[in-house]
Amino acid sequence: MSKGKVLILGSNATRIETQGGRWGATGQYLNETVVPAMAIIDAGYEVVLATPNGEKPVIDKASDAPAHFGGDQAAYDRAKAFYANDPSMKARTLRSVIEEGLDNYAGVFAPGGQAPVVDLMQDQDVGDILRHFHDKAKPTALLCHGPISSVAAMPFAREFRAALIAGDPAKAAEWAKGWQYAGYKMTIFSSTEEKVIEDNILHAKIYFHMPYALTLAGGNVTTTPADFEPYVVEDRELITGQNPRSDHPIAAALVAALDRRRELAAA
Repeated sequence: MSKGKVLILGSNATRIETQGGRWGATGQYLNETVVPAMAIIDAGYEVVLATPNGEKPVIDKASDAPAHFGGDQAAYDRAKAFYANDPSMKARTLRSVIEEGLDNYAGVFAPGGQAPVVDLMQDQDVGDILRHFHDKAKPTALLCHGPISSVAAMPFAREFRAALIAGDPAKAAEWAKGWQYAGYKMTIFSSTEEKVIEDNILHAKIYFHMPYALTLAGGNVTTTPADFEPYVVEDRELITGQNPRSDHPIAAALVAALDRRRELAAA
């Protein structure tokens, strides 16, 4: 018997704006999606994948390699097969999940890759979902670039993002007022880690870095001194992980939070 359902917020973005009016290819990271999903299922929960348009996320080519599974070819092969074939990885729309009822879900998780920076952080349905989980204090786990999705809970998320792209921090801070996660301790993909992606994959600079955006919004953001070291921060219902290598630690933290909440409800 299932312990409950966990919603995975997927992105449909396949390209990201870069400075100079150009675009770079992007997507969702394979390990960041599959490692937590498999851990949640192994712990006795169901997962439901939902995206803005109901189509399955495109996997970022930069993540499609055994290197993101500790060099373990077998683990990579399992992840590829799971994402391609497991019924839980068949996406549906965010709106359909909302209409069905968010009370049906015990927790929510958003993986990264740069894709959430494009769509999820300004998606109104994501905002509705995150406000529900925040109001009900249900486990909310966001990994790598995934924590930028929390911006969607703002009353004026689209305006906040537009101000960041326009390079107007004062206006962005004004639009961020009323953000539900202001004051929360959190982490996200660091600026120095982002520079590695900009230099070696995008060959261009994106319009804003993640810690800058969340700090401007009112988040209490910390990152590791060493790039690409696992790091997870928990504050109240919010669980955030910094980078792809935080996939296993955030999965463990989310499962533990789900189990704690379930035990409290049964007491």
